[in-house]
Amino acid sequence: MTDIGFYHLTRSSLTKALPQLLARTLAAGQRALVLCSDADRVATLDRALWEADDPWLPHGTEADGDPTLQPIWLATDSTALNGSRYLFLVDGTANARLEAFDRVFDLFDGNDASAVEAARDRWRSAKAAGHSLTYWQQGARGWEKKA
Repeated sequence: MTDIGFYHLTRSSLTKALPQLLARTLAAGQRALVLCSDADRVATLDRALWEADDPWLPHGTEADGDPTLQPIWLATDSTALNGSRYLFLVDGTANARLEAFDRVFDLFDGNDASAVEAARDRWRSAKAAGHSLTYWQQGARGWEKKA
C-alpha cells in the first residue's frame, strides 16, 4: 500500500510550507505531482515556487506544455504525467488513485476547522483502505511526527 503522510499546517501557510517539502523531494531524486483544486490554486502555487528561497524549484503547469520535462508538476488532473511517484494533495483534493504513488503528502490548514475535519475523514478512509499512515504537525523546530 501507499505511504500517506498528513501534514497539519499550524505555523505557516501552504505557500511557505510546500516549497520546503518539494525541495526535499527533489533532493531525494524524486518527481512530484501537486494536485490542486482549481486553476487559481495552480497559479498561486506556481508563483510561490518561482518566488521561493533557495533552492530553485524547477516546475511546470498544465499551461506550460510538456510535463515529462518537469520534476514538479502542478495540475488539477491526478494523472502523473511527469512520471512522479510522490503526490501532494492540497485544498483537501481527493484522489482515488493513491496506490499509483509511492508516497502521498496530504497538506491541510490547521487554522480551518472544516479542513481539519475533512483531513480526519481522509485519514479514516485511508486507514480503512490499508494504507500506511503518519501524522506530522508543524512545531517550533519544524515538522514533528505525532502518529
